[in-house]
Amino acid sequence: MVTGATSGIGEATARTLAQMGATVIMVGRDPERGAAARERIRSAAGSAAVELMLADLSSLEDIRQLAQQFKHKYQRLHVLVNNAGALFTARQQSVDGIEMTFALNHLNYFLLTNLLLDTLKTSAPARIVNLGASAHQFARRVNFADLQGQRKYSGWSAYSQSKLCNLLFTYELARRLEGTGVTVNALHPGVVATNFGMSGGGLMPMFNRLMRVAMLRPEQGARTSLYLATSPGVEGVSGKYFVNQKAVRSSKASYDQSAADRLWQVSAEMCGLSA
Repeated sequence: MVTGATSGIGEATARTLAQMGATVIMVGRDPERGAAARERIRSAAGSAAVELMLADLSSLEDIRQLAQQFKHKYQRLHVLVNNAGALFTARQQSVDGIEMTFALNHLNYFLLTNLLLDTLKTSAPARIVNLGASAHQFARRVNFADLQGQRKYSGWSAYSQSKLCNLLFTYELARRLEGTGVTVNALHPGVVATNFGMSGGGLMPMFNRLMRVAMLRPEQGARTSLYLATSPGVEGVSGKYFVNQKAVRSSKASYDQSAADRLWQVSAEMCGLSA
């Protein structure tokens, strides 16, 4: 399963997995864009089994319905790629009244992964791949006192904090999955020429267009995701952060165990899960 699979890195990831012979579940929000992406992947991958499942991953209810839909049809899941994410220059709220960056970039990963954990464990060996970003280094800590930017909001700060949350979640989940045969790792894909930030308003769309010449192609940005999803070289490796297909150290803040514990507790409460 690849989320955010209708364009950019997600589509490139899904396409290559399909070309490798995997049954691929694409997750996207827009039915027309999703159907078009599915046809592009099917065309590139021949007779590969590619299915589109629709969900707004900023919605807790949509995530629950997605997990139920998947479990109703499939009994096994060997790879989950949490790829969907965005940067919002102006503060927005999800349908659940949660700040959009936190809802989409973190709670989406947290809830979907937890809802699919039983299937992943049954399918072991299985792998979870979380798209992080080097932007996590700009967040010195998780601001639990103003987690949703209600007092003060900056799109870049909210995004950086969400990427720090991705790493805290990855490392804590790896600890909880020890001995299960399920691994989880995070990665920075590089600066990739996608539609990321194009709907966020402000200067992001202009910056994105100006910088495209220096950016990686989506196929290049997908390499580390694919490496973590498929390579025998990382079999059994868990709780690591990868850049250019190599494990590297992430920021000091990302290894804060007390912050990871607190983030898990807060996230579970917001999602209605037991901690």
